[in-house]
Amino acid sequence: MGHAAIDYTGVGDMAGAGFPTVSSMDDQEFCLESEIGSEHCFEGIIGRSRAIQKVLEQVSIVAPTNATVLLYGETGTGKELVANAIHNLSSRRGRPFVRTNCAAIPSGLLESELFGHERGAFTGAIMQRKGRFELADRGTLFLDEIGDISLELQPKLLRVLQEQEFERLGSAKTIEVDVRMIAATHRDLPAMIRDQEFREDLFYRLNVFPIQIPPLRERREDIPLLVNFFVSKFSRQMRKHVGFVSEATMAALTSNPWRGNVRELANFIERAVILSPGEELIVPVRELLAVPSCNCPAQASSTTSAQSSTFHAAERQVILDALSAASGRLAGQGGAAERLGLKRTTLQHKMRRLSITKAQYVQ
Repeated sequence: MGHAAIDYTGVGDMAGAGFPTVSSMDDQEFCLESEIGSEHCFEGIIGRSRAIQKVLEQVSIVAPTNATVLLYGETGTGKELVANAIHNLSSRRGRPFVRTNCAAIPSGLLESELFGHERGAFTGAIMQRKGRFELADRGTLFLDEIGDISLELQPKLLRVLQEQEFERLGSAKTIEVDVRMIAATHRDLPAMIRDQEFREDLFYRLNVFPIQIPPLRERREDIPLLVNFFVSKFSRQMRKHVGFVSEATMAALTSNPWRGNVRELANFIERAVILSPGEELIVPVRELLAVPSCNCPAQASSTTSAQSSTFHAAERQVILDALSAASGRLAGQGGAAERLGLKRTTLQHKMRRLSITKAQYVQ
């Protein structure tokens, strides 16, 4: 099967489907650069889609202010990266950027984590400790999963947001701070208010400048850029020389739902780089194609049908590429099944389902 280089330096001229322009019809590799061009990387946030550009425009607008920002987005969409970008573009960039995941800390300990405590304030408090608000003084505090804060703690958080003052646990001394707050959540806070699980006044205090971060499935044209970035990153870390991705593999990656968003894509590419013995990225197709039932909002049936058709075409081409590279051998060392990470019987089943015949892959 012939191959032709596809230059990633021209990635700014991608077609609407999210792929670079092919410079020759003889080639089917996506040649990877070691870095993403600066025009597609904003404070570490990679993308050129309209959805992500809208986020970056909002970041640029709000960053120079001291306004509280509330980031909405599914798990794995990069909320912390956006929060860090806001801090870095603000006048506080030389000051601390303090992160806290409210869901990762037991509710009984979160108050101490945020506001600090004095020695003897509770059993086990053997020494004085500053909380996150003190550590973030004159800087930025990022509270992830704000929707997991208990109702009992929410009034104290509201007070420090309004008055910029609080007391440590076990102390009557009021401490004043100058902290910019950025909060994030994947939960529906208005629904939590209706269910009396979140204070309405705290919500309005947090929701001064809301930013909705889109899931990866809503910015598929960014996937080739992200694949490029992660392949380069993990190749360097592992001292490997993965240098290109076949067009069929890129199509399969772009069509995948990625319900875990950018985080899932990064983990998948890291695994693929580990499995790749040479310069070509070898993806674990069995994992890519074993997609669980979707819990995402229902989409139009025509869109779903089109995505399914695209995915099956990409799956078919990935298998044909593996068969061609293996000189038509299904099993054994270097065979198509081994290359794809599949059992021989599984590969044969897929070939029958996709109507792949011997004449199509034997030259």
